[in-house]
Amino acid sequence: MVESNTVKDLVKKKGNKREDLVTVLQEIVKHEKFLSEDRLLEVAREFDLAPAEVYGVATFYSFLPVKPLGENIIKVCQTIVCGIKGKDAILKAIKDKLNIVPGQTSEDGKFSLLTVNCIGQCDNAPAMIINDKPYVNLTYEKVFKIIDEYQP
Repeated sequence: MVESNTVKDLVKKKGNKREDLVTVLQEIVKHEKFLSEDRLLEVAREFDLAPAEVYGVATFYSFLPVKPLGENIIKVCQTIVCGIKGKDAILKAIKDKLNIVPGQTSEDGKFSLLTVNCIGQCDNAPAMIINDKPYVNLTYEKVFKIIDEYQP
């Protein structure tokens, strides 16, 4: 857990200019998995920014969650290419397997589903990332098998 003095230390280490803000927020997410309201307020103080500005930056980027997420974070690409190549079938497979839709976390807390803009896999669409691992050329059936790998 990042403690208040660690947020200060992060800012000292990474910088307190506006261009350093995302890096500091990423470091907090790395340790705490999301950006709580308290952390956003601390960061705003350290950067001498309005809390709304910091919140706006955090909510702009899908990799800076502002609410707790599941143990495994599924990010499905929602670009036009993935859409044409079967993104809807991928989302349906996840809904059928885990009973969640984008923005939700499974009842057991093991999975959260997000839709994101481009994950850099357009040549192998449709694609998704679970945690930091990309999965490409997906089908409805492949999604079931992949999710099974993350369940005991």
